[in-house]
Amino acid sequence: MNAPTPTAPETTALRVMIVDDHAVVRRGIRAYLEVLDDVQVAAEAPDGQEAVDRLQEMSVRGELPDAVLIDLLMPRMDGVAATAHITRNHPGVKVVVLTSFGEMERVHAALANGASGYLLKDAEPHEVVAALRAAARGDVFLHPSVARRLTQEIVSPPTGLSTLTNRERDVLALVAQGCSNQEIADELVISERTARTHVSNVLRKLQLTSRTQAALVAVHEGLVPQQR
Repeated sequence: MNAPTPTAPETTALRVMIVDDHAVVRRGIRAYLEVLDDVQVAAEAPDGQEAVDRLQEMSVRGELPDAVLIDLLMPRMDGVAATAHITRNHPGVKVVVLTSFGEMERVHAALANGASGYLLKDAEPHEVVAALRAAARGDVFLHPSVARRLTQEIVSPPTGLSTLTNRERDVLALVAQGCSNQEIADELVISERTARTHVSNVLRKLQLTSRTQAALVAVHEGLVPQQR
């Protein structure tokens, strides 16, 4: 009696969740990933809140994905907050950020919150797959332009206004105009708590101790006109 011919072990597909508030982006990524034999799209979500809700449901069923490919700017819950939630509550799920924004502040926030990769949306499809596979192995994958920017910051750390995000510059200008945190929140359509956090970040980054000092810096840097 002949012994049965051994079969090659079946390769487990890399299961991915796609999170982006643009349906066309999700469809495009899904279309590319689904032609790969070793990658499976496990779920989609249009924002961070739905992503964490879906992950909780999948966790109960024992169906968590291996990786989440997520945008940063989304309604309800952005990618930075969602990344923090995912890595804290589902440590086995790796997060790869895919965004059109190259702001280093967001890069730092995403990586600090446990992201395993960071790609810009002009990345080639093979780079997206490479980032997902690297994350699954426990490695970190950075888009070349992001890696260069991080290296430049290590060599020449940014100072002054260059450390502020665009939103923080807006907040600084409003502080210089004498706006309270609630007035800043109303102007920028954000919560008062978020406005307060932005003000604190501005003071910390500029190494200032008061809103008055911040106002003087804003005037000096031309963010608001000088009073005559």
